[in-house]
Amino acid sequence: MAKETGRMSRTTIGESIDRNSFEPAYIQLVYILKKQVASGELRAGDRLPSESQICMQYKVSPMTVRRAINILSDQGVVDTAQGRGTFVKPLKLSTASFHLMELQEIFNNDRTNVSILEARIISADQKAALKLKVPEGERIIYIRRLLSRGDDPLLYHRECLVYDPERAVVESELEVTSLRCLFKGEESSDFKYGELSIEVTVINREEAEILQAQEGSAAFNLEHIFYDYSENPVSWGWFICRGDKLRFTSTLGFRSKEV
Repeated sequence: MAKETGRMSRTTIGESIDRNSFEPAYIQLVYILKKQVASGELRAGDRLPSESQICMQYKVSPMTVRRAINILSDQGVVDTAQGRGTFVKPLKLSTASFHLMELQEIFNNDRTNVSILEARIISADQKAALKLKVPEGERIIYIRRLLSRGDDPLLYHRECLVYDPERAVVESELEVTSLRCLFKGEESSDFKYGELSIEVTVINREEAEILQAQEGSAAFNLEHIFYDYSENPVSWGWFICRGDKLRFTSTLGFRSKEV
């Protein structure tokens, strides 16, 4: 909950709702308030004017103000405390979101090649059975892939798929088309949702040979599980990426140019 500092916002000269604009009044109000935060006129912990004050200042309805505040709340700009008002949220490191833009770029780049190193049916060991929720020893599909760009190996991918004898493993699956769709934000008929976890690991001998890296060097292990529309796991796998090939970055708050 934001701490009340006693500071209140002041009217910004020249800022008003354009009644002739194609943008709804509540969207314009969102921009105005975000601009005040980005410029430092409203700072972390500051309380926004009351609903009635905003209505009077910008000549808008209470519904317009509420819609604007709800959007700002959803965007993490403000926080409303029942009975106390709406406050600008302070930066919190724990709320940082890290995006996989570099990983997305690998999948989206037309120069990225996918090589199938192995594709066969195996018996599920204890870990695979647990991840895919199938009996231990049941037949599953095991695929190993290498994603590279030219002569530069980028990702070593291993994946286990639930085996369905009535549904052949099509070429698109071997070429990770489903994964490409997920990273591009395109529709995919195979998966309803997925879970991704990332941890630091060290490269073993097999991975070192494939990724042309030194055994024991640092790497990222990106493990994924994808679920079908019945919410049953159908795919479990993991990417191994050299530590020098992937970087995770995040921005806290927002800059003026993002308003």
